[in-house]
Amino acid sequence: MPVRFGCQSSREQTLRRMFTVILDAVTHFNNDDGWAMASHVALSILMALFPFMIFGTALASFLGADAYAETASHLIFDTWPESIAKPISREVINVLTVERGGLLTLSVLAAAFFSTNGVEALRVSLNRAYRVTETRSWYFTRAQSLFFVVIAVMVIMAISFLLVLAPLVLKLARQFLPWMETLISAVDNWRILIAATVLIVGLVASHLWLPSGRRRLIDVIPGIGVTLVAWMAGAFMFASYLKEFATYVSTYAGLASIMIALVFLYIIAAIFILGAEINAAILKARAAAEMKAQSPGTKSQASHET
Repeated sequence: MPVRFGCQSSREQTLRRMFTVILDAVTHFNNDDGWAMASHVALSILMALFPFMIFGTALASFLGADAYAETASHLIFDTWPESIAKPISREVINVLTVERGGLLTLSVLAAAFFSTNGVEALRVSLNRAYRVTETRSWYFTRAQSLFFVVIAVMVIMAISFLLVLAPLVLKLARQFLPWMETLISAVDNWRILIAATVLIVGLVASHLWLPSGRRRLIDVIPGIGVTLVAWMAGAFMFASYLKEFATYVSTYAGLASIMIALVFLYIIAAIFILGAEINAAILKARAAAEMKAQSPGTKSQASHET
């Protein structure tokens, strides 16, 4: 019987801590203009999307990666609901089919610069969520954002090169390893798996290196997990809402696809910021518990009870 009460007490304490963390995260998000930051992130990402694709296509063409545009479109939009991604991805492909000059033309350099605005919006929102002040110089943070953009382009290019070889590898595997047909068929459906992997790696990199200060991987995992689960739920519910109830086409006419994408990105951005808020609330609660454990009053009380 005492063991049962002890387990119940421990469970209650855990639930109480979870409630405190969630309440702290939501309260700080609401009081620190989290909704406004979500709209800023959504608009910045939408405006940075086309410059990023233009810069990436120019760099990929310069390096001979002709399949970049198609690969990038799949990696970015395969994790979106089809009703939201299809019109935007179609416009992206139309933009990327326009011939441009060499790598160092003014338009491509401008595209590289403007594509970093999306990264900077993420940085500002993460700094506010983690409750830290940016101490690095503006040119360092802008250079870091450009580095993130270039790395993202390089990763997509590497994937596009690998996918050129993938059909040949799968053909040879089916010819010489027929007993692995089940595994080969699973690998054949690569797009969602690769897109999800790139998304998770991008989330981890954003939480670790974009905001000021230092955090360990274990410190950012809870918020990233909450973000991924909430993203899946939010995407499903928004797609269902579009299918059953929304009247965006009649309301916004030709702007319907842009408005749908903007609202979707607003939901995604709010969830992203809330994930960082949860990490910050956990770190705050952990620091408070450590201070309480180290306080003289706690030590003397523990020794008195002993």
